[in-house]
Amino acid sequence: MTQSSSPDFSSPRISNDNVSPASSQKPRAIVLLSGGLDSTTCLAWAQARYECFALSFSYGQRHSSELDAARALAKRAGVEHRIIDIDLRQLGGSALTDDSIDVPEDQSDELPGSIPVTYVPARNTIFLSYALAAAEVINASAIVIGINAVDYSGYPDCRPDYIDAFAKMAALATRAGVEGNPITIETPLLQLTKAAIIQLGLEHGVDYSQTISCYQADVNGYACGRCDSCRLRRQGFLDAGVKDPTLYQAATNQD
Repeated sequence: MTQSSSPDFSSPRISNDNVSPASSQKPRAIVLLSGGLDSTTCLAWAQARYECFALSFSYGQRHSSELDAARALAKRAGVEHRIIDIDLRQLGGSALTDDSIDVPEDQSDELPGSIPVTYVPARNTIFLSYALAAAEVINASAIVIGINAVDYSGYPDCRPDYIDAFAKMAALATRAGVEGNPITIETPLLQLTKAAIIQLGLEHGVDYSQTISCYQADVNGYACGRCDSCRLRRQGFLDAGVKDPTLYQAATNQD
C-alpha cells in the first residue's frame, strides 16, 4: 500500500485541520477499515485515487484483534484513522455480538439460502451512516466500502440493490446532496471473487499477513480456520494460486 508521512492522531475529532495538505489535489474519501482482507484491499485501491481517511468501529465484536490490525494498517499506510465506539452488544442478535450464539464452524450448520447467524443486524447501514457524517465533516466526495456480492456469506446489506438505495438516501439526507454534490458510495470489490480481490490487493502492495478476517481470532490475532470467514479467505488464496499467509491457531487443521 502507498505510504506517506504519519498523520496527526492526537485530535479527538475529525477535522479539516487534521488532513495533510500534501495530497490536497486528490478528492477525499472515507474508507471503512475493519482490519480484514477486503477492507485493506479497499484502502490500497482508494489511496491510488483519493486522499483517504480510515474509519473503524468497536461495536462489541467478539475480539479486538481486527481493530489492532486496522490501527497498524492505517499507520503503515500513513492515513488518519478513527475508531468509533458503538455497543451493539446491547442489541445482540448475532453470533458476533452475542456470546450465547455460537459461530458456525461447518457449512452443514447453515441452512442453504438462509441468512447466517453471523449477520449483524443493520451493521453496514450503521457504519455507512457514520461514514456519511464523517464525509460531510471533511468534505469528502466518496465513501469506500469493501462489500462483496460474489464470494460472501449471504448478508442482505452486501447486495448492489442495498448500496443503490443507500446512495439515494444519502443524496436526499445530506447538505452535500441537497447542494448538488452527492457523496458517492464506492464498492470496488462488489463483483469480484475472493481470488480476484487478493490479486487486486497484491497489485497495490497489500501485505495480507497483516490482516485479520476470522470471526473468532484469539488475542494474538491467530485465526480459527473453521468459521465461514476463514473458509472463504483460505479458498480465495487457493484459487488465486497464492500462499495463504494467515496465522492459524495451533489446533487448527488446514488439510
